[in-house]
Amino acid sequence: MTTPPHARIAADIKQRVADGKLRPGERVPSTRQLARDWEVALATASKALALLAREGVVVAEPRVGTVVAEPRGRARAEPRDGRPSGRSGRAERPAPPGHDVTRERIVRAAIEIADAEGLSELTMRAVAGRLGMATMSLYRHVGGKDDLLTLMIDAAVGEFPLPEEAPDGWRARLETSARLQWAAFRKHPWMARTSPLTRPLPSPALLSHTEWALAELGDSLDATSRMYVIVLMHSYVQGIAANLDMELQARADTGMTDAEWMSGQEARVLAIAESGRYPAFLGTLAEMGGDFDLKLDRLFEFGLARLLDGLAVEIG
Repeated sequence: MTTPPHARIAADIKQRVADGKLRPGERVPSTRQLARDWEVALATASKALALLAREGVVVAEPRVGTVVAEPRGRARAEPRDGRPSGRSGRAERPAPPGHDVTRERIVRAAIEIADAEGLSELTMRAVAGRLGMATMSLYRHVGGKDDLLTLMIDAAVGEFPLPEEAPDGWRARLETSARLQWAAFRKHPWMARTSPLTRPLPSPALLSHTEWALAELGDSLDATSRMYVIVLMHSYVQGIAANLDMELQARADTGMTDAEWMSGQEARVLAIAESGRYPAFLGTLAEMGGDFDLKLDRLFEFGLARLLDGLAVEIG
């Protein structure tokens, strides 16, 4: 009997683990890399990783990828209901016969995939494989990919709830809302790619931020301007956060950190500097000591303050 392609891929990775070529904590090839190396479909590569996850060979680590799992003797035990204990990062086990796979577990599995592999690797089949169930069975709990994305956003944003006691003033509310949304994007960078502003997903969690801010803006602006304020604030957070996701993708594609990549551009930057066409830019770099260390958290805070200052002129 011919061994299925996904099983051959899984067997190869298990052999590499057994030989010590892949050690606990080290990243295994991504879905895209496996598909390219083995010349198979992405779904086949995803199925191979799902099989390895079910067997406890690999686990998904947020913002890192899929890595070799620690030996079972060193892993923390799971409660008897089969749910992971704490934030150990252990892979989901297949649901036992007769056990209902709830919507919450489906959403959690989808978030784990998106955190580890990126939104491009999130498919209904991949989620089903992680949970050890048939793909079509998912549709008893979620209506489809868009429904699943909405539920994922709700869960991710819900990890950073709005305070029960709202601060006084429109500025404090907008600032609090923006920082909480930034925290959610920071933890789950894939959120920045879920939908454009012109096609928003109907997320109750995000709508709660809208309601929270509009209630304080009152009639300080006309209705259209109030909505533009809400959209502007969200787009600012999403726009900065998009760079988090792009950096993770670039690191996965190149194997280099942002600092390593910048080091590789030194010769090109030097050639541009010697052209003499950018004196203001070079003067600014010289004033900073020849180096500019871009931190997205600092950029977010810098821009947020100035954005609110500008709105203060409009709102009065």
